[in-house]
Amino acid sequence: MLYYLSHLKSLRIILITMSNKLDKAYKTIGEVANLLNLKNISSGKLNTYILRYWEKEFKQIKPLILNNRRRYYDKKTINLLIKIKYLLKDEGMTIKGVKNILDNNRIDLDDHSKLPISISNKNLKTRLNKISSILKEIKKL
Repeated sequence: MLYYLSHLKSLRIILITMSNKLDKAYKTIGEVANLLNLKNISSGKLNTYILRYWEKEFKQIKPLILNNRRRYYDKKTINLLIKIKYLLKDEGMTIKGVKNILDNNRIDLDDHSKLPISISNKNLKTRLNKISSILKEIKKL
């Protein structure tokens, strides 16, 4: 119970600090990693190296890097990172597949869910497992 309360307290602090910043303001790499929930499960530390790796892999990610080598991300770049995380983590796509989508700009995420499973998702087993778990939950009701 205490863990849950401390987690809620830290979440509230994060939301307050994020809402205090203007939408047009640049965000640091730590803030973006926190926004995307890129945390190490065991230690709770932010995995900012993931953002730096994605920056090398995807040419579309261009943070502002100042003299002291600090990265600052604008709203457009953060939205791109959200799409990349969604495609990699939630949809189970490979980096090559996400690069292909971003390079060709062929699938908008809003249209992504309307496509048949065989086209929109390379990982059919993951999609079927999600559907199966939803059906089990519905049957319980």
